[in-house]
Amino acid sequence: MPRAFRAAAALIALCVSAAFANAQSLPKEVATRAEIYPIPSLTLSDQQFLSGDAAAGKVVTVAGEFRVAQGSGKLPVVVLMHGSSGVGATTEAWVHAFNAMGISTFVIDGFTGRGLTVVGPNQALLGRLNLIVDIYRSLEILAKHPRVDPDRIVLMGFSRGGQATLYASLDRFNKLWNKSGIQFAAYVPFYPDCSTSYVGDTDVAARPIRIFHGTPDDYNPVKSCEAFVERLKAAGRDVVLTEYPDSAHGFDSGLLGAATVAVSANAQTVRNCQIKEGDGGVLMNASTQAPFTYKDSCVELNPHVGGNPATAAESRKAVEEFLQALLKLG
Repeated sequence: MPRAFRAAAALIALCVSAAFANAQSLPKEVATRAEIYPIPSLTLSDQQFLSGDAAAGKVVTVAGEFRVAQGSGKLPVVVLMHGSSGVGATTEAWVHAFNAMGISTFVIDGFTGRGLTVVGPNQALLGRLNLIVDIYRSLEILAKHPRVDPDRIVLMGFSRGGQATLYASLDRFNKLWNKSGIQFAAYVPFYPDCSTSYVGDTDVAARPIRIFHGTPDDYNPVKSCEAFVERLKAAGRDVVLTEYPDSAHGFDSGLLGAATVAVSANAQTVRNCQIKEGDGGVLMNASTQAPFTYKDSCVELNPHVGGNPATAAESRKAVEEFLQALLKLG
């Protein structure tokens, strides 16, 4: 072998060895790989969603970022669904926490592909149930991925995304829209809106549901979730609501050090609305017995949002311990 060739081979081997050593010394929260996926989805009205009318939907492509955690073989995954302000910095804090546990993450962006950035001041820009379609379509992608354990995929969401996470557990919605052939291993909604009653909404997947909420939340008040949880428990479902008495809406932004509460200017809240599914999949205002709209008098503005570092850390610990046991992590 020529001397120059041997020298080049030795240099390549040294670089490969150094790269391998560097990979072995990565901080635990750093993923080994990031992949961006187009997610074929639909934009639907709530009535179209509830009636299963896929043909009436507008075809759209949203996106998901898959980060493969350190480890080998098929890994567990947490799918994360954002709220009314889109994917934010707090999501990154959760991604790092899960990647550090050896759990891969799939962050869905349901807004950019639809030309949206925020919907808080005008929630009518997107149907309340639309993000569930994006969630199920993401599950189709993950079910086929060679690095994913399809039996260990957990869904987690925040606010509007927490609402989508909670109701994605419904058997009826899975039958209508989930074509992946698999189910989530658990559902972890953070401060969801539970003010809407759907037909058959206590028939949920036989998987654990773990809700995290704040008592003073005036965006999505916890009292509606307390009522729903009682109905689920009465139906024998595995559901737990963890309530923090001093935590506003978005309290997990405390993971980033946020410790103040402020008005979310002009954001719409249905905190004083009671919404129920009527005939033909029409969402009805229970008080007026008319179809619900965001122009109804029960819709109010200017709820509060803010972080709490103590309860953010507490909730992260609770979620990590739950996933450690559920996913049988070593």
